[in-house]
Amino acid sequence: TIKRLGINGEGIGYFKRKITFVKGALPGEVIVAQVTDINPKYLQAKMVKIREKSNERVKPKCNVFDLCGGCQLQHLSYRGQLKYKKQIVEDALTKYAPHVKLDKIKDVKGMHNPYTYRNKNQFPVEKTGRKVRAGLYKEHSNTLIDLHECIVQDNRTMHTTNEVKKIMSELNIDACKNPMREKGVRHIVTRVALATGEIQVVFVTNTRHLKKQDLLAERVMRLAGVKSVALNINTEKTSIVMGDETIVIAGEETIREQLQDHIYDLSAESFFQLNPRQTVVLYNEVRDAAALTGKENVVDAFCGTGTIGIWLADNAGEVRGMDTNEDGIVNAIYNATLNGADNCKFEVGDASEKLNEWIEEGFYPDVITVDPPRTGLSEATIKLINEIKPKTFVYTSCNPSTLAKDLAHLTKAFQVEYIQPVDMFPQTAQVEAVVKLTRKRKLRK
Repeated sequence: TIKRLGINGEGIGYFKRKITFVKGALPGEVIVAQVTDINPKYLQAKMVKIREKSNERVKPKCNVFDLCGGCQLQHLSYRGQLKYKKQIVEDALTKYAPHVKLDKIKDVKGMHNPYTYRNKNQFPVEKTGRKVRAGLYKEHSNTLIDLHECIVQDNRTMHTTNEVKKIMSELNIDACKNPMREKGVRHIVTRVALATGEIQVVFVTNTRHLKKQDLLAERVMRLAGVKSVALNINTEKTSIVMGDETIVIAGEETIREQLQDHIYDLSAESFFQLNPRQTVVLYNEVRDAAALTGKENVVDAFCGTGTIGIWLADNAGEVRGMDTNEDGIVNAIYNATLNGADNCKFEVGDASEKLNEWIEEGFYPDVITVDPPRTGLSEATIKLINEIKPKTFVYTSCNPSTLAKDLAHLTKAFQVEYIQPVDMFPQTAQVEAVVKLTRKRKLRK
């Protein structure tokens, strides 16, 4: 019998009191499973037969759901997915911060239409003869699934990628599976701006001079919506898709996106949220949690391209943001100017170092907001935030486990007002959350 879902969307049951993970199984189901891996603390198994089916089980809309590792939850109703994602946050708190009451967690904010939401794809490329294939690798393998459609991708990115594959095949463009032995295209990256419909195509290559690149760029620029074509150079043998150098070979350097009243020009290497519709929901949650009156000093730590800081600027006295990524800060400064956010200042630097520097200058934050990487906050940053003790601290997290671990330490100086999970990636096991913390009058020992 499957009791619950794990952090990767797998079913969890028990065989002779040993925890057993079964991909594709759902809570409440009684299944027959075959053990595939034995570990001292747990078993892994594959499902052979369902004897009692969950009422929340649905037929996946994608034909390659069982093969592709991109989605984990298409077999679970969307209502069930939202319940599961709340449970993931609850489980993390119970394990790492049990003193935080579970009733602080609100129901997950989901999407009206939990499909075709991703504004960007980045597909590895392979070639047989002249035929170019691009898609995702079969889970736990090097076998490429040539994707022609995807239910979570914006239809415009998929249509453009399919046309690009045809053009590459017709022109016999070189593809590169092993960057140490071959020259050519490693990935096709396609991004669409939801508000304007402008499309950006990036060929990730391990060479600065792709054969027939001028003809390739000319053909791609004829496709509907395409405004920018670029080469990104990545010569490293790595799982990181994009390299450090980008060369625009046709069209504009950027495409323009707009979220509510905010405008963002996106270069090929710019980070931007993958689900623009839910990004508005997420950022409005951050704004509501910050509860600004127009006078506050705000720090936007791990600011990236400045999207959250700029979102808060209209209601703040001054906003300062920092990030260690120099390209991101350049984009943040440009985006602040583009949106007339004259009260925003963005600088390159480590979060704890910049906070100390600004406080010494006399800039003391009333509100600090953070959106750190999946690894969470460093020990030094948590210690400093606990010492500064701003009136309000807003923590946006993409990893419930590291969030809960950090809350275990942050609650020495702050109390958790509420946790609002937001479903940024329907059909997957990922969930984001916005946490509002307010300072305590007395520190917890």
